Amino acid sequence: MTENELSKIVFDAGLKIHKKLGPGLFENVYEECLLYELQKQGLKVEKQIILPIIYEELKIENAFRIDILVESKLVLEIKAVEYINPSHKAQVLTYLKMTGCKLGLLINFNEETFKAGISRVINGYL
Repeated sequence: MTENELSKIVFDAGLKIHKKLGPGLFENVYEECLLYELQKQGLKVEKQIILPIIYEELKIENAFRIDILVESKLVLEIKAVEYINPSHKAQVLTYLKMTGCKLGLLINFNEETFKAGISRVINGYL
């Protein structure tokens, strides 16, 4: 399955969650619901993936944490914030570079409409 096919499944699942729960909840609630929906679709999903960073001879084991990784191809960063700022997109791009993934979705469930809260981030093209 391609990244674009996976992102369509994620969009549909997120839209379903947003319609049922609406904005205003904590990020972990949306994350767990999205995991549940994607697992129901038979997808391999991993949550809170720890990424180390290496600086010269120093290895920092718990430097980053990916919210959800779908089929080892699609990075999902879940937010429930008033607004998305450039550092949120930069965060997703960093995860893409560190994992070698091509596509990430930055999903802010704290928007009036789900569509307004989703951004695609492509590795190398932010």
